[in-house]
Amino acid sequence: MAQAADVPAAGDQAAGHDRNAPGDYHEDPAGDIIVTAPFGRDISNQLSGTSVVSGEMLTRELRPTIGETLARQPGVSSTSFGPNASRPILRGFQGDRVRVLTDGIGSFDASSTSADHAVVINPLTSDRIEVLRGPAALLFGSSAVGGVVNVIDSRIPRRMPDEPVHVDGIGTYGSAANERSFGGAAQTAIGDTFVVHVDASYARTGDLDTGGHILSPALRAQAATNADPDIAALADLKGKLPNSAARTWEVAGGGAIITDTGNFGVSVSRYDSLYGVPIRYSLDPDVEAEAVRLDVKQTRVDFRGEVDTGGGFFDKIKLRGGFADYEHSEIDEDGAVGTTFYSQGWEGRLELVQREQGGWRGAIGGQVLFRDLNVIGDEKFLPKNESQQFGLFTLQELNLGPVTVEAGGRFEHSVVSAQADADLGNPRYNRTFDAISASLGAGLDVAKGWRVGLNLSRSERAPSAEELFANGPHAGTQSFEIGNPDFNLEKSWGLEATVRGKGPGYNISLSAFHSWFNGYIYESATGAVEDDLPVFQYAQADARYYGFEAEASATLAQIGETKIVADALADMVRARIVGTGPVPRIPPLRVLGGIEAQGEKLTGRIEVEWADKQTRIASFETPTDGYTMVNASLAFKPFGSANPTSIILSANNIFDVVARRHASFLKDYAPLAGRDIRLTTRFSF
Repeated sequence: MAQAADVPAAGDQAAGHDRNAPGDYHEDPAGDIIVTAPFGRDISNQLSGTSVVSGEMLTRELRPTIGETLARQPGVSSTSFGPNASRPILRGFQGDRVRVLTDGIGSFDASSTSADHAVVINPLTSDRIEVLRGPAALLFGSSAVGGVVNVIDSRIPRRMPDEPVHVDGIGTYGSAANERSFGGAAQTAIGDTFVVHVDASYARTGDLDTGGHILSPALRAQAATNADPDIAALADLKGKLPNSAARTWEVAGGGAIITDTGNFGVSVSRYDSLYGVPIRYSLDPDVEAEAVRLDVKQTRVDFRGEVDTGGGFFDKIKLRGGFADYEHSEIDEDGAVGTTFYSQGWEGRLELVQREQGGWRGAIGGQVLFRDLNVIGDEKFLPKNESQQFGLFTLQELNLGPVTVEAGGRFEHSVVSAQADADLGNPRYNRTFDAISASLGAGLDVAKGWRVGLNLSRSERAPSAEELFANGPHAGTQSFEIGNPDFNLEKSWGLEATVRGKGPGYNISLSAFHSWFNGYIYESATGAVEDDLPVFQYAQADARYYGFEAEASATLAQIGETKIVADALADMVRARIVGTGPVPRIPPLRVLGGIEAQGEKLTGRIEVEWADKQTRIASFETPTDGYTMVNASLAFKPFGSANPTSIILSANNIFDVVARRHASFLKDYAPLAGRDIRLTTRFSF
């Protein structure tokens, strides 16, 4: 939680760093440098769309979930399975195609297996969040076709604090769900080379207050004409979203040995959450809707090491690893446990960072990942399964002056196996996949501050255990899920063009992309009903994705020490299954614009977000109305802009409109938050 306390400074990516550099804990040492890749690179030199959320922006956008925290970034939407389970969607891709990381390795949860499963990463303890696409994403897994979200925290310190004890804290109140959350972290040096870190956080929310009716207009019309009075009453259900309250706490401790030539550290954390899943109401009087709660627990151990070699071909050796024991129970409204997920996983990665020579730099490395998942209960939909991945990767860059060439490659061997299960009717399965992915791109400086880039990629992704072996009722999503054990590798070609411009008072970034898939795996409704639940089946077919992201800001005026700055972003994705129709749950066109008055201590902002209606829908999907939201905020930084201490008062969805995200499985049953008055304070000393 220390503001960017463990984020590598730009100089850390070169030959060493000053572990005692002053000011590390009161400013973001990385700034516009992307630190997720092995070697730092200015965001303006990225060949693919990239976003960074830190500092005041992170404080203002902070929400209980990673998905909602990032939802206003270009090219990012959210699964929005209620307010408590919301995973990032990148360029229309979700689930297994987006890797969510903690400081470079996986979250070790079950969030990629189903939309109702929360990401076990607490935004309250994050210092910086990076969204990365393109060649560098290959370093973290061939499944990351959509990209990587890397949440960077301070649990394993990287540098010595510049005071005897450094303390950070944050507290938030949100009116829409009566949200009360707080977190605190402290770091202290013991001797000249050892740093200890501790942190804790707690959050509690009530049922979410929405902007109007709970059911979508189409479902309300059906409910209103139903002869059953209880179902007819659903047409008038409005305001509070039933079964959407939550309680979450987390504690962690870590330590690191830090010298001028490297560091090594370990951390241990415990996460505990109990949250409700919004009800998927049935309009059939013979089918009882379920109010399911998820009780989630995780114990996690992480380690990280980095050594400067002092010479030779390799400049640094980086080691990162972690292990987690995860479980969650799906509990019905009577308190009975219907299904329990048990997952143990560990991941390790080794990176050898090359010394820069004549404009050439790069990294090579390896990665191993194991996951053992067991689902137990009357409503299980997966057999006991294991996933193993062994990967080798490289990322190389050659700077030729105005032209920079970048290439990446990854080989990944995956084994996905499932035990025989008489209840589900499946035999023992053992599938093996060898995936090869590569990319080649170039950037050209066309004028001072202006750069264009082009990137071509070829990716192969092994199907996940859920896509292969699902076959049963899933209480959390309130659906019957069916996979296919005969799926082959998903293969794709991708092309992306970028334009970035930066100068006095302005900043522009444009990205356009197109992907061609052979054997694209997707989940869609079939229209059938099994065990009183709608059937969702995985299928494999060719598909096409294309779209764009645009972001710009400009200083309009300077009044004394106050700058008037306007900014805007827009994004769009179009996706089709060849010969069938639109891909399900694709976000619509979106435009967001804002204007800020930025002072040394006081910043005011007002913004408008417009989302188009979505009528490009798959079979058995329903269209989604568009919406326009108006938000405003006022930020006070008592110690000036260089210190993260701040108080932010914000009003989101000021006019209390009903808004639904088309990408959500529950969008017809669970709208977004209505008017939300928020007060957030962050301090650092």
